Amino acid sequence: MKMTCPPISMPSVKTLRDEFEPLLKADATLKEAWEKIPLRHWQRLSNDFIALAHRHQEPRAHAANGGPWTTWLMLGGRGAGKTRLGAEWVRAIAHGHPPYAEARARAIALVGETEHDVREVMIDGPAGLLRTAPPGERPRYSPSRRRLEWRNGTIAYAFSAEDPEQLRGPQFDAAWCDELAKWHHAEATFDMLQFGLRLGRRPRQLVTTTPRPSALIKRLVEDPRTALTHAGTHANRTFLSPAFIETIIGRYAGTRLGRQEIDGEIVEERTDSLWPRAVIEAARVALAPPLKRVVVGVDPPASAREGADLCGIVAAGIGEDGVVYVLEDASAGALQPAQWAARAVGCYARHQADSIVAEANQGGDMVAAVLRQVDRNVPVKLVHATRAKFTRAEPVAALYWQSRVKHVGAPLRDLEDQMADFGIDGLSDGRSPDRLDALVWAVTALIEHRPREPRIRSL
Repeated sequence: MKMTCPPISMPSVKTLRDEFEPLLKADATLKEAWEKIPLRHWQRLSNDFIALAHRHQEPRAHAANGGPWTTWLMLGGRGAGKTRLGAEWVRAIAHGHPPYAEARARAIALVGETEHDVREVMIDGPAGLLRTAPPGERPRYSPSRRRLEWRNGTIAYAFSAEDPEQLRGPQFDAAWCDELAKWHHAEATFDMLQFGLRLGRRPRQLVTTTPRPSALIKRLVEDPRTALTHAGTHANRTFLSPAFIETIIGRYAGTRLGRQEIDGEIVEERTDSLWPRAVIEAARVALAPPLKRVVVGVDPPASAREGADLCGIVAAGIGEDGVVYVLEDASAGALQPAQWAARAVGCYARHQADSIVAEANQGGDMVAAVLRQVDRNVPVKLVHATRAKFTRAEPVAALYWQSRVKHVGAPLRDLEDQMADFGIDGLSDGRSPDRLDALVWAVTALIEHRPREPRIRSL
């Protein structure tokens, strides 16, 4: 996936750099630099989006296949600057401004989820076409005709994804699709748009959206003619409210919703998963209560070579309430036996665990020997897998559905990804669910451990 961009060629950028270079060499302060650069350069710069654009907003040089791109797909978190990019891209192609445009577009489609979204976000929103354009380049908006018209004759037409048939008939040489992932009739609307992109030498479209794992989004990501850029909310945090950063990111960072809406990730969901994302999200707690027993589950790798399975290491404890609390995922890969043993023992010490529960299928008694080389006093219980992974995992998954297992603190992202991707045929990529195996061993050991009650054997 190539995400390089062409050299910046806009005159004001070169002018700014030419002015700054001698000042920086002279160790000038920012205030001195500001005062010495002529006002006309700053005024021109303020209308030149590319000069201060983020890296993910800079124009793409080529698609994934190395050739010209047909679709520029910008996947971003909330507030990452997606709408601003869309508005500035449309402004540039409406006037033929490089480096975003090689030639002027004459007919542009603006497609949003609803008419209200197109009007209030794409056109008249704070980062929309009317608000961000300099006075001399601002188009005339005709709400009744649902179109914007620039002085040079370029026209942008507004369409809603609520009615795909609106796109049957019109033709364009460019299009901006905003929040494609949440369109109600995404496939039908997008298909109709493709038939209309038939003007000019090379029709193009920009798609700006917070991603969802829809078939259409995944198809565009995999399309060799797509140029892909990605950015999370953090990329634009300078221009966002500190309260938003503190509250929203603090609350949702690392969760499934946060990874989608803040990090701009495509978070996959398997229909046959033992652990649907909703079940995992419902299992979160900030703190664990006092625990009566803690263990560390270990799934040792068969090899330390590059590309081999990870060593699964998961710490969990059980409270007086009978609920299991998952404390840490310390799994790691490409480790020699002494290294993964040290990591497992370190996890055992951090959580003041009662024992290490390790699968012995791959190494037998050697697993315990390697662990005791790190700490000869560490209690090790060896377990042997006699049933299939799915069969072993089912009872543990049932405990999650019954709210009898909780994840403590920050999301355990990599472990939770394996859980959500684990179905009857294992992980979708065919790899070993090493983190999940360690979790299953730890939870099983805690649930099955029952301290014996005192009893009278004979009188």
